[in-house]
Amino acid sequence: MNQTVTSASTRNLPRFPLGQVVATPGALALLERYGLTASQFLARHVRGDWGDVPPEDAAANDQAITGGHRVLSAYPVGDKRVWIISEWDRSVTTVLMPSEY
Repeated sequence: MNQTVTSASTRNLPRFPLGQVVATPGALALLERYGLTASQFLARHVRGDWGDVPPEDAAANDQAITGGHRVLSAYPVGDKRVWIISEWDRSVTTVLMPSEY
């Protein structure tokens, strides 16, 4: 029987590698406008805090970590959103706005 351990210490551990991290100019400008950094959101993303996604997308992200699929998180920033996408092979993680996809 598999048992999931969820404690404060395990929630603080990275769940997968980010690979090379890149960000679009639009996402960086939006974050700067609100005094935020990409690092704040990357830390959440890599630890499995998927942000503002539907429950079925959060479940798909959890499965994607071990199944070798792309992982997408979405975080509200002001009246816009920032996405973070880690590619299936974990070679690249991109911070972008949905309009830049």
